[in-house]
Amino acid sequence: MISNTPKARGASGLAMAVALGFAVLTPAPATANEQLVEMAKDPANWVMTGRDYNAQNYSEMTDINKENVRQLRPAWSFSTGVLHGHEGTPLVVGDRMFVHSPFPNTTFALDLNEPGKIVWMNKPKQNPTARTVACCDVVNRGLAYWPGDGDVKPLIFRTQLDGHIVAMDAETGETRWIMENSDIKVGSTLTIAPYVIKDMVLVGSSGAELGVRGYVTAYDVKSGEMRWRAFATGPDEELLLAEDFNAPNPHYGQKNLGTETWEGDAWKIGGGTNWGWYAYDPDEDLFYYGSGNPAPWNETMRPGDNKWTMAIWGREATTGQAKFAYQKTPHDEWDYAGVNVMMLSEQEDKQGQMRKMLTHPDRNGIVYTLDRTNGDLISADKMDDTVNWVKEVQLDTGLPVRDPEFGTRMDHKARDICPSAMGYHNQGHDSYDPERKLFMLGINHICMDWEPFMLPYRAGQFFVGATLTMYPGPKGDRQNALGLGQIKAYDAITGEMKWDKMERFAVWGGTMATAGGLTFYGTLDGFIKARDSDTGDLLWKFKLPSGVIGHPMTYKHDGRQYVAIMYGVGGWPGVGLVFDLADPTAGLGSVGAFKRLQEYTQMGGGVMVFSIDGDGPYSDPMVGEYVSGEPT
Repeated sequence: MISNTPKARGASGLAMAVALGFAVLTPAPATANEQLVEMAKDPANWVMTGRDYNAQNYSEMTDINKENVRQLRPAWSFSTGVLHGHEGTPLVVGDRMFVHSPFPNTTFALDLNEPGKIVWMNKPKQNPTARTVACCDVVNRGLAYWPGDGDVKPLIFRTQLDGHIVAMDAETGETRWIMENSDIKVGSTLTIAPYVIKDMVLVGSSGAELGVRGYVTAYDVKSGEMRWRAFATGPDEELLLAEDFNAPNPHYGQKNLGTETWEGDAWKIGGGTNWGWYAYDPDEDLFYYGSGNPAPWNETMRPGDNKWTMAIWGREATTGQAKFAYQKTPHDEWDYAGVNVMMLSEQEDKQGQMRKMLTHPDRNGIVYTLDRTNGDLISADKMDDTVNWVKEVQLDTGLPVRDPEFGTRMDHKARDICPSAMGYHNQGHDSYDPERKLFMLGINHICMDWEPFMLPYRAGQFFVGATLTMYPGPKGDRQNALGLGQIKAYDAITGEMKWDKMERFAVWGGTMATAGGLTFYGTLDGFIKARDSDTGDLLWKFKLPSGVIGHPMTYKHDGRQYVAIMYGVGGWPGVGLVFDLADPTAGLGSVGAFKRLQEYTQMGGGVMVFSIDGDGPYSDPMVGEYVSGEPT
């Protein structure tokens, strides 16, 4: 099950290296949270998805900036040896980079002193059936790191497509424990990046397109024992609703709605899975995430608001109890799965009151900002003026005012719905620049026609009930099937976009902002780009071996700042390319939307790392060279 290569030079004793780092900074903190908070402050590290618990995907480093970004050159690269879509980012802890792959979900540890030599590799044996029930390619969104304590050494966590969560020794790669979180026999897979809080690792679930009932689970990091599990649909006790659930906003709904807003027992196969991103406020002990679309897509088959799918949740990490949930798209008719990134900031609202905010660009084309302490809805702005299914979101009720012209009722083909089921925003992990108070958003610009049909539920089979045709939005080039994406800078207080730029294809992976005044992101046609965060002007780009559906990250090693990005086209937009499909309605409609993608890129997966002038470990030509007599 495990293949370990010999440890590379300079990579010994990760726990010791981390401890030494803390000795310089501060006395060793008592909890994993405190350790991860401190480690995230060190620019040498990228210890979790989103860089820190705020999930701002922002770096305070300025070594790479507007003035010198044109000097970025490749410093080194690494191939995972796996095709299909590479989502998420690597992690960097001390001298090590941890890299994940899509199925078969191989995990690698690289020594940043000599990254061409693999320190260890953990390659699991999985049931290949998992591939057949994966919705939208066999992707994986990343790893999680737990810094260890006096009893257990640091751990790396991985999710597997076959539904398992795995703990690995961060130093050796050995599997410490493995637990089944999801049952692929009913179509429940795992693509989410695990998330460490305290002595727990949180894991979501996938499979709403197969009628899977969604949940989030907390496991003990040391043993794998389940601490708690909270569902998105069903009885209150299974949703883990707190006694004061939604008390500050009773109009959102409170008790018994996980069953009463469904017809009969439809909630048992009702979707609401969460496979996106988490954020966490240690002071509030609340973590935040989005539950996804209801099942099936055909709205006629599930009368009611279908709570609590399509909701922004605030849960106590220790107990899993939900303090609030705000449903963005009641009785969703368009597959606007609301699992998108949650970014935390502290800003003054329009009245000048300092608020702890949560900003969430949703698949439905609306950017929501809530007070993350109680769920108050602060703003709900269209991320593009072409959003047409909704006229507005009423801030006093939280309800969207629908335009009935774009409903998806039976015996009717709805046309030119914007956004499409892919959303104007999907799984991409975006960023927040606290200096400029701007959210850098990678956007899709795709609309659709929708024709529903009836179908029965069969466990482990797709449970959708709609045929979709997708194409560029009104600002794109519909005749030539291009102009499917945008990049924007959004002010959550004014609701305005400071700048926006069109892209050939959807900006699927997301963005990274830096104090150097730069916004980095990758494109489906295979570029990594850097734009001026103040103006949106394109300052630099580099052509990668394959298209990008991950997001950039940055770290410092030996005093030098690097920017890294995973490449490997795939995911939902790449389904047609990676599975060689031609029917425009295949891939849940993505094949038609991205029919020209194969003209610009092909498959391949790995990590590309950049620095100023390409300086790095291999600037010394003797690094990595064979020396006669070297031990094997």
